[in-house]
Amino acid sequence: MPYHLSEAGCPVNSASLLFNPTTYNPGHFDDETRELLASTIEWFETRGLRRLTEDFHRKVFYQEFLDFVAEKQLFAKFLTPEGQPGAVEGARWDTARVAALSEILGFYGLNYWYPWQVAVLGLGPVWQSDNPAARKTTALSLAEGEVAAFGLSEKEHGADVYSTSMRLTPTDEGYVANGGKYYIGNGNCARTVSVFGRIDHENDHEYVFFRADSTHPAFELIKNVVPSQMYVAEFRLNDYPVTEDDILHRGDDAFSAAMNTVNVGKFNLCFGGVGLCTHAFYEAITHASNRVLYGSAVTTMPHVRTQFIDSYARLLGMRLFSDRAIDYFRTASADDRRYLLYNAVTKMKVTTEAEAVIGGLADIVAAKGFEKDNYFTIAVNDVRGLPKLEGTVAVNLALINKFMPAYLFSPADLDEVPTRLEAANDDFLFRQGPARGLGKVRFHDWRPTYKAAAHIPNVAVFQEQIDTFASMLTESTPTKEQIGDMDFMLAVGQLFTFLVYGHLILEQAKIKGIDDVVVNQIFSTLVRDFSSGALDLYSKPLATDEQQKRMISAIRRPAAGDDSPIWEAITGLSGAYAMRP
Repeated sequence: MPYHLSEAGCPVNSASLLFNPTTYNPGHFDDETRELLASTIEWFETRGLRRLTEDFHRKVFYQEFLDFVAEKQLFAKFLTPEGQPGAVEGARWDTARVAALSEILGFYGLNYWYPWQVAVLGLGPVWQSDNPAARKTTALSLAEGEVAAFGLSEKEHGADVYSTSMRLTPTDEGYVANGGKYYIGNGNCARTVSVFGRIDHENDHEYVFFRADSTHPAFELIKNVVPSQMYVAEFRLNDYPVTEDDILHRGDDAFSAAMNTVNVGKFNLCFGGVGLCTHAFYEAITHASNRVLYGSAVTTMPHVRTQFIDSYARLLGMRLFSDRAIDYFRTASADDRRYLLYNAVTKMKVTTEAEAVIGGLADIVAAKGFEKDNYFTIAVNDVRGLPKLEGTVAVNLALINKFMPAYLFSPADLDEVPTRLEAANDDFLFRQGPARGLGKVRFHDWRPTYKAAAHIPNVAVFQEQIDTFASMLTESTPTKEQIGDMDFMLAVGQLFTFLVYGHLILEQAKIKGIDDVVVNQIFSTLVRDFSSGALDLYSKPLATDEQQKRMISAIRRPAAGDDSPIWEAITGLSGAYAMRP
């Protein structure tokens, strides 16, 4: 399917990419999935905006939401693999519908998305385990409406699993666990807490994941570490008894389970961000369209129009990249691990784009964005957490860099990945294998996708930029000193990320039949971002004269074009959605 511009010159399908509770009808899902998603939307809409904002500002714990989850067996059905003993009827782990619920919960606020997100993480080590007793106990717990937690992070060590201070000591009955965990979502209420620690032997130690229960008397809940509706716990285990039925993983498998859980669970960050930004966008355009200053509607002001177009284009880019990444997750296998790169990009790039979208909209709505009865105030507060919920941007850029040589210079002949929306269990996500060998992952060639869209002006400009970047790496290759300098390599990784991000956006735009005018506007943001990144790399103290010349030559201005069709689509969203009061 070629990229195209509709005969009328208007962007088709762009506004329809945005979730709208009043028109949402995901026909590709089965009846039960549609009913559960609709029930979730109705639960929030019935409570209304006033209750949503009041609970946010009063920091009311979301127990009523968890009660709804239990009543509908929502998490049990969405987060239990198909065929698992003890599972409820209709359960399966289907990344497409997991992503859909992630977006809906993000749309109504990250305080409700968060217990879902950390439940996903808490279940990862369980479903990867070969322990049938722990798996069945967890499935039955979910069926009863309970949630899960991921006991990895520690106050002194963060997510540095190598330095865990959680210790298991052998006893006649098994082990006792002692140690603390910090920043553990759902740690106040989860019946399944997947805890990472180690067993110290005489001459070495063995990493271990085990299942704990927050209701056990040896589980000491210390406090909520954040001033929020979210409960992010600090807890300690004090001689907590652990039997073989509780052990999930040992040794290298425990380490891999931690990394592989992040591969699955942190993918939801992008959809939480898409939902959050979409709700904020509706509020912003409706407010601005009805706001008159100095005798004119705010939307007639050129700088406001420009900012709305930029935010809209970035939001559509987030949507297209994330939706296409779903297909790579669902098609993943031991021979196709491309999803690992795309996951890191969602954690780093999509979440920082969410910050850019909300930042731009905040400049438009100005003082309105501080009022206590708006959703926008919630969005501004919460969006900054998304890039920081899995390490930092730097952590993910360092991970992204591991894939760069193979992606840029060693393409493989791989089958085209189809759109994957069918009702099926994504089995491979819980048998990913050892968490190593990232440099050996192979990718399909990115060049044909860009070449097919080269008639789009800003895609062509961006192609020039990435060609210059690639030539710098081959003809002015980073030195050993530069490669060893994290600051320098993070700047390199930023530029590489733009290439990967644009690649999947183009793939999904082609699949969805998105018009050239929309794609062109999305790539206008990428051209500008790449130019900023090129200037950053140019400015690094370790950059050589030749590298600096190439980076200066990569700075481009986006191609000018008629953005009136985009603006027409944006203004058409005024009043398209408002949460029930």
